[in-house]
Amino acid sequence: MKQEISPDLLNKIEEKYKAIGQNAAVHLEGLVYAKPINYWDYIQTDVLLNLQVQRTTLPDEMVFIMYHQINELLFKMILWEINQVSHCEHLTTAYFTEKLSRISRYFDMLANSFSIMAEGMEVEQYMKFRNNLTPASGFQSAQYRQVEFCSTDLINLIDYRFRATIDRNTPYEHAYNHLYWQAAGKNHETGEKTTLIQIFEKRYKDEFIRTMEEYNTKNLWARFRQLPEKDQKNPDLVHAMRHYDYTVNITWVMAHFHAAKKYLESSGEPAEATGGSEWKKYMLPQYQRRIFFPELWTEEELKNWGTEALKP
Repeated sequence: MKQEISPDLLNKIEEKYKAIGQNAAVHLEGLVYAKPINYWDYIQTDVLLNLQVQRTTLPDEMVFIMYHQINELLFKMILWEINQVSHCEHLTTAYFTEKLSRISRYFDMLANSFSIMAEGMEVEQYMKFRNNLTPASGFQSAQYRQVEFCSTDLINLIDYRFRATIDRNTPYEHAYNHLYWQAAGKNHETGEKTTLIQIFEKRYKDEFIRTMEEYNTKNLWARFRQLPEKDQKNPDLVHAMRHYDYTVNITWVMAHFHAAKKYLESSGEPAEATGGSEWKKYMLPQYQRRIFFPELWTEEELKNWGTEALKP
């Protein structure tokens, strides 16, 4: 069916460009010479499929690279959704719940996908190519750190040993140096930061501190607390908040832990993560007790955090 260009449509186009100080006629003329879009150009398929560069000749290294790139794309999707909630001027429970549901589905994908890692690589190949990755580590996923900063009040990301000494008046740099994951990046004998974390901080520390400051009053928990009291009791929203918290801090973490355990303990000898971190204490929820929304869990649930006794 042929569709005519109505005067109303032309008026809307003119109004659109006038609002930004542009001449609509110039943009319409440009359409005469524009190439039609196709899938591969729109998705940038050729660019995407050329981003996998192996450091060894071992075939399963390609699985490892692609899997982590997929993770980073999902982290970007999660941050995209969080950003919309954080900067929404007129936040409603329906909108908040929908966005949290999307975010949780992305993390569900991440958690369920660890079988690709756990079952998709030969242990012998992994234990060889991993030696070419040191001191790089999944610990250095900046987007994952951003997800944490954007999800909860900073105090919930502070190492338990230092929480009593930190409040909202604490300088961000001081708080940063006491984040829970800092301990995994230090030499426990000397207290010095490992090469892993020194390189990581050189690249991202300033960006992290800016995010910590920006999301101090815009993180998901802060936005939840800004809702009317009756909305904070909305069962669908509370369920979505709890599901997100559990999925990120237990389900996904434990899936990661079990995949790492399979490879790192395959030889029967103690093994370090590629970055040299104490991976068990860093990853296991009962050690870290990282909880985004502790106020939404009962005392008994908090006590059992990360154990089989906890049911979401």
